[in-house]
Amino acid sequence: MNEREKVENHHATHPHSDATQINHPMTHDADLEKGEFSGSHGSSGSTTPQASHTASAAAAAGHNDKDKEKDLDSSSASSQTDDDIGFAPISTRSQSQPHQPRPMSRQSHNSATLSHISRSRSNNGFGVDDLEDEAEKENDADEEAAAREGAGETVDEEKRFEVSWEGGDSDPLNPRSLATWRKWIIIAVLSAGSFAVTHASAIYTATYTQMNAEFHCSRIVATLGLSFFVLGIALGPFWSPLAEFYGRRPIYICSFAVFLIWLIPSAVAKNIQTMVIARFFQGLAGSAFLSVSGGTVGDLFTRDKFQLPMAIFALSPFIGPSTGPLVGGLINTFTSWRWTHYFLIICAGVLLVCVVVLVPETYHPVLLKRKAANLRKTTGDNRWHAPIERTTKSVASTVGNSLLRPFQLLLLEPMCLILDIYTAVLLGVLYLFFGAFPLVFRTNYGFNLWQVGLTFMGLGVSMVLGCSITPLWTRVRNGLAEKRFKKTGIMKGEPEDQLPPVIVGAPLITGGLFMFGFSTYPWVHWIVPIIGSSIFGLG
Repeated sequence: MNEREKVENHHATHPHSDATQINHPMTHDADLEKGEFSGSHGSSGSTTPQASHTASAAAAAGHNDKDKEKDLDSSSASSQTDDDIGFAPISTRSQSQPHQPRPMSRQSHNSATLSHISRSRSNNGFGVDDLEDEAEKENDADEEAAAREGAGETVDEEKRFEVSWEGGDSDPLNPRSLATWRKWIIIAVLSAGSFAVTHASAIYTATYTQMNAEFHCSRIVATLGLSFFVLGIALGPFWSPLAEFYGRRPIYICSFAVFLIWLIPSAVAKNIQTMVIARFFQGLAGSAFLSVSGGTVGDLFTRDKFQLPMAIFALSPFIGPSTGPLVGGLINTFTSWRWTHYFLIICAGVLLVCVVVLVPETYHPVLLKRKAANLRKTTGDNRWHAPIERTTKSVASTVGNSLLRPFQLLLLEPMCLILDIYTAVLLGVLYLFFGAFPLVFRTNYGFNLWQVGLTFMGLGVSMVLGCSITPLWTRVRNGLAEKRFKKTGIMKGEPEDQLPPVIVGAPLITGGLFMFGFSTYPWVHWIVPIIGSSIFGLG
């Protein structure tokens, strides 16, 4: 039964109490909240004639005593408004005139809510602090909603003024829109830089005979120059995060300039200690081309045209060690060992000029940052920004994470650990050949220094052959992805798709090493161990 029906029943059973109810609305309202009408209603609010008559008589008998209580209640409630009570007092308005609720502001609504909470909790022992907490929670909810609306506007504005490529890869500022010949010139310069670094690592092995005699050191100590160079290369990943902040071009120029500078102490060294230290910093500086250049290939070519340039770039670091002993052998056969380093200085100087002149910045986030700066300058609107400008990463933390992440992968990813061990063994065996070839071919077959250098050509030819079949493995990977698409309906490559070349190459590596190891005898033709090393290089 609703409140209006309760009031009408009360009027029917108490015809003489209208004036009292009108004059003292708070008393009637308090009764309504309790579900009673001065003792005339039960818990359900219904009445009977007998109960109504008895209640009326009792009310008339005690009228004088109750008037005092009503006056007190009325005086205590007279300061409350209609909104505070929660509903309007009973009026004599006819049913034909419906009550028109007045509009309630947010402040009035909060006040009414607070009053309603006050009345509902007063009987349960809640204090003023509880009321303030409730009101504060509601205000916080309103402020949170307003903040969400403002945040939505801020996000929309940031997206609207975030700089991106107009037309995707066809944007004139996008490196992928460069002419094909220009892209290949950039790839050629970067591949030559990677080749020069690894070439410098191996050409040093041809200087052992003359250098050891001048420095009065053993061959094992002289080998430290090769080992420290490779150690410097191993620390190369710290260049990659720097490229994220400053771009790839500054890294190429600075690192290769440092590489050129540290070649000078090697050329003029007076002792083996100077040589070893200089070699370490050569490897550290030159490693930028090995760790950063691969990203440039991705900057220039889309995924469907990415395979061939990446294969050529990946081949250059492996060709360098194969040609180093040959060039070094020719130099050390006909002139001083110091000319080995003079030759490297000349090559590094030429390549540095080529990098400065021919290699532009290709890192997309940095180019977008420049585009945003140009828009701010031309339009005068400082809201234009590039995504990289919203980053909160520091250079130190980024470099630290890049150095820490390889060790995390080694410890937490067993598959990554296995593949790294596999690659490390292959690279270690490759550099062991620099000590084994002179021993085998000079001792067993009487080759001179430059002829020993020629024996490394078997490795170089096999690596070029392995690079030439890269398109075959690409088709194999695509076939695996299409086969998976037919089963799952999802066209996606998986890491396991990269394993087929490894599966084929692993037996070739083992077979080539056995062939080389068991054919290094004077009565076996010298071509047999070279063929064995070629099979290893192909694997």
